[in-house]
Amino acid sequence: MSKKVKPQGKAWASLVLILCLLILFGGAFSLYFFKGAKRITTRDIEAAEKLIGLKFTQKERKMMKDNLKRNRSSYQELRKVSLPNHVSPALLFNPSVPGMSLAKKKRNSSATENRVVKMPENIEDLAFHPVAVLSQLIRERRITSTQLTRMYLERLKKYGSRLECVITLTEELALQQAHRADEEIAAGRYRGPLHGIPWGAKDLLATKGVRTTWGAKPYQEQIIDENATVVSRLEEAGAVLVAKLTMGALAWGDVWFGGKTRNPWNLEQGSSGSSAGSAAATSAGLVGFSIGTETWGSIVSPSTRCGVTGLRPTFGRVSRYGAMALSWSMDKIGPIARSVEDCALVFEAIYGPDNQDLTVVDLPFSWNPSLRLGDIRIGYLKKAFEEDYSSKKNDEAVLKVLRSLGVELIPIELPQLPVDSLSFILNAEAAAAFDELTRSGRDDLLVRQQTRAWPNVFRQARLIPAVEYIQANRLRTLLMQAMAEKMKDLDVYVAPSYGGNNLLLTNLTGHPAVVVPNGFNEKGSPTSISFIGDLFEEAKVLRVAEAFQEATDFHLKHPEIKENP
Repeated sequence: MSKKVKPQGKAWASLVLILCLLILFGGAFSLYFFKGAKRITTRDIEAAEKLIGLKFTQKERKMMKDNLKRNRSSYQELRKVSLPNHVSPALLFNPSVPGMSLAKKKRNSSATENRVVKMPENIEDLAFHPVAVLSQLIRERRITSTQLTRMYLERLKKYGSRLECVITLTEELALQQAHRADEEIAAGRYRGPLHGIPWGAKDLLATKGVRTTWGAKPYQEQIIDENATVVSRLEEAGAVLVAKLTMGALAWGDVWFGGKTRNPWNLEQGSSGSSAGSAAATSAGLVGFSIGTETWGSIVSPSTRCGVTGLRPTFGRVSRYGAMALSWSMDKIGPIARSVEDCALVFEAIYGPDNQDLTVVDLPFSWNPSLRLGDIRIGYLKKAFEEDYSSKKNDEAVLKVLRSLGVELIPIELPQLPVDSLSFILNAEAAAAFDELTRSGRDDLLVRQQTRAWPNVFRQARLIPAVEYIQANRLRTLLMQAMAEKMKDLDVYVAPSYGGNNLLLTNLTGHPAVVVPNGFNEKGSPTSISFIGDLFEEAKVLRVAEAFQEATDFHLKHPEIKENP
């Protein structure tokens, strides 16, 4: 008669079996984790081939293994060295191509003509006046910088939270700078048209003693203990910094760590970005002018949405020292204002080398608002204007205005190269600029977590082969040469701001652009037109854009905003 196994015995037997299995599989897992996971196999290489669109043989894969392992060890060693955002690569982008003839001698810029300006009874009625008018009132001592500064500070307090366009109000600093401006002007030491004018900075420009957040939660308490070159130059010009303005987190869109910046014309709509706060505050009359930046549309897009005027200078015109780096070969800094003339006045103060940003060239800017249009060769993107798009009617009207001014428009087309396929150049450089953020996992703190947002793009960019990045930049050289050929017989051309590849193309080639309002769509939102200039020819492109503004009044219109309920 067989002996029955007690239930307790069965339980112990099962437990022993489970423990053995755990030891067996756990050991195997540990061995894989600590050794196998670090191995590079031919199957790993084969999987990677799918990502880069190439095919190697098994023999080639075996030969690659040891070198790939050595490369990985090199990456790990390099990552031990801290690379702050301001450290640039040893490779410098230059938009010029061989054979270009660039003006070396500066002509005296023409002075702004005095206007008949009536001082309003209510100082707040000056909020939407252009810098050229405000500066005349200050120079003639019909108003003080302190009065003007207090007015803008009050408007920033009233409407800033409604528009979600202010990160830091620099009230104490502003009043100090305004008081100094008033004392200097009273003593006869007038610095120029920006003296005493309140302005706002996109919050990627370093300001000593004031936080510089880059619009992103991981950096919301960051203080960079120096001024960006642009900030220093505007201070030297006597301008008064009243606010650090919002930007899309790490220069994408209009969503920042504290909300979404609003379009003053439609508070249900974002202001676009990434110079979101700069465009919104200027449009809403909260500052005299502002500074924005552009890598791929970040001045053009929010200026369009908010109905203001923006200048994207030639790459290498304005120092980016002290500004957050996103793409070392594409980042540009420029003014956002209420008129083309204002943009010229601000650009005059900020352009030129500083011995810090080595991409900046030493070439003159000779602003001449009296330059004859007949002396400027002007083209237009014929096929782009023939396409069907929402602002087509307003854009066609621009061509009619220019022709009415005696301009003979030359039809042109852009180079036929795969421009859209070059956009990963920006992604690769941005991922490098914020590599530590990705590796630390702090990218999870960014508000936007979706397919088309930086955290995902930074991760994707890790898989862009270095060879393809170099090849894309070689194709970029061909693009620059093709554009130089197109511009041989042109100084400026007119283009829709709506889309197409003109925006990306000219950001890759480094050409300057001026974007100005040209009407409203069926929903009452502003539309714009873009003027593109030849490299380092800001004076000519500004002149053409100004001629259009003088013949129209779209830039004189402004939104009406209610205070917070």
